Amino acid sequence: MMKLDLEAISQRYFAAWAAHDPDAIVALHTADTQFWMHMGGGPVVGRDAVRRTFAEIFAQFPDLTWETYRVLFGADHWILDWALISGDVRFDCLDVVNVSPEGLVVRKDTFVDGAQLHAALEVVAP
Repeated sequence: MMKLDLEAISQRYFAAWAAHDPDAIVALHTADTQFWMHMGGGPVVGRDAVRRTFAEIFAQFPDLTWETYRVLFGADHWILDWALISGDVRFDCLDVVNVSPEGLVVRKDTFVDGAQLHAALEVVAP
C-alpha cells in the first residue's frame, strides 16, 4: 500500500478553500463524501450536497479566511486547529478530515466553538 502524502493533499485542499471555490473543493472529495458541521444538525452526504453547503458558507462569510494554529497528520487523516475570520467575526474550529486510499476527502467533521461564534455574531448584529 502506498503512503498518502497528506501534507500535499491538505495544501491543495487549503488552496481551494482560500480561492473560495466550492467546485475545486469538492473535486478533492469522494463521490459519497460526508461533511458534518457539529452545531446541532446532521451530516451532509454526497458531492452535490456538500458543494451547496460550502457555497452557503462562502455566502454567509464572503471574506472568509482563517488562522491556522496547527495541523496534525495521521496515517489517513489530518486535524486542523484553526480560527475562522470574516470581517469582525472570529471563532475557533477544529476539523477532522479523513482521506481515502485514493487521496480524496471521504469525511470532514468541523467542530465549532459555539460560545465564541455566538459572541462574535452578537458583536456584528445591528
